[in-house]
Amino acid sequence: MQLPPEEESRLTINIVPMIDVVFAVLAFFILSTLYLTRDEGLPVNLPTATTSESQEASLTLTITAEGDLFLGQQPVVLEALYDEVQALVPPGQSTMVTVRADAATPHGQVVAAMDRIRTIDGVRLGIATQQP
Repeated sequence: MQLPPEEESRLTINIVPMIDVVFAVLAFFILSTLYLTRDEGLPVNLPTATTSESQEASLTLTITAEGDLFLGQQPVVLEALYDEVQALVPPGQSTMVTVRADAATPHGQVVAAMDRIRTIDGVRLGIATQQP
């Protein structure tokens, strides 16, 4: 019995699975870096302060120069501010609320918003400024 001659099989490297893995890792890093940015609220011209310190804020209240209020990115009216913040504060935990008021915002508007938030248990207030 005579066996047929064996063909020499060419060794090949299949790189398609490696490309799939590289693209999966690349997609992971791209998506994960999107969540590394802090939620700063809406763009406003912050007042300057030489003694400002960096703090971690879990909620951001932005007050524009016109006096409009935004909790995060959502608009809110002054009368509903207490209920909106209360709904976002976990019970029994301390939450930092940073007030980002434009430099041209009337002082009374900032005080009125802070007064509403101050009555919520477990809420600490901070005022956002920028270094000169």
